[in-house]
Amino acid sequence: MLEELIDRAAADDDAATEELTEIADSDPGRLTPFLGRALDADLLWPPTIYRAADAGVVGRVVTLVDRGERPEALNQLLLVLAVSRHPLAEAAMRRWAGQPPAGADGLPIGVLDFAREGGWTIEPDGTRRDLCGDVAYEWIPREAPEPLFNPACPWCSSPLWTVADLDGAEPALAHVGWTGRLRFRTCAVCTCYTPLFSQVTPDGGATWWPGNIAPTGLRLGRMEEPITVLPVVGAARSHPYQRSAWTKGGSTLGGHPQWIQDPEDPDCPGCGRPMSYVGLIGGADLYEHGEGAYYLHVHQPCGFTAVTYQQS
Repeated sequence: MLEELIDRAAADDDAATEELTEIADSDPGRLTPFLGRALDADLLWPPTIYRAADAGVVGRVVTLVDRGERPEALNQLLLVLAVSRHPLAEAAMRRWAGQPPAGADGLPIGVLDFAREGGWTIEPDGTRRDLCGDVAYEWIPREAPEPLFNPACPWCSSPLWTVADLDGAEPALAHVGWTGRLRFRTCAVCTCYTPLFSQVTPDGGATWWPGNIAPTGLRLGRMEEPITVLPVVGAARSHPYQRSAWTKGGSTLGGHPQWIQDPEDPDCPGCGRPMSYVGLIGGADLYEHGEGAYYLHVHQPCGFTAVTYQQS
């Protein structure tokens, strides 16, 4: 069955591609024995099917890049390596950062910048930092009382929304390095137009960052009723890629994001480094006919959180 799916996807069968994507999200290890066949068929998209690629397949991709045999496909090959998160892929990408492979001059970003597509990055001191967690949990919105004091959004005057209130010891936050209470607060209206940042402290403090810039076209003064739900941590997901930005019950703490549009990992406004991913809350879990998803990020060294939003 999986051989047939790969062959159909290689022949541009959209239904087969979607099914492979779903398998890569729910149980990527199922695809591992068949990825050599996918590579033989020149099936490089979506790169997420290579999440559980073994050393043999990763080594073949590295060789393709080293030999310069597919410079026109370098972008896709680097994405495959990035999402594999394999040590061989990391070593090769580090090497190519100093000795660019054939076709690198046509890339939109640097070789190591592709690592963010796989949920990791290389820090200025040369160490690897995982931007996403290895475990994920159901995140179940529950009705919560409106806080006694809730500051208003300085742009639209809506009450700010406490998106999440977390214990830094949660297993899903192990990659973040946060100690203490971690609270996310944002404007549910304005973050639909631009990422919004807050400055946070380990005692649960969360303050609107004065450096937030209102986008052109934002209707200032538009006030909305506050969202009065707060997610609680539920059962462990079977895999860190098991989540849904589309369906009810898809909100997830930890793991890796499911972007509705292109990836939109924010950079820390304090230092410019990539922020760590915390989780997503789907609109379907907030409203009866809700859509879209809110994505939560944090950068522990600088004490910044970010909330972004995407919808189709």
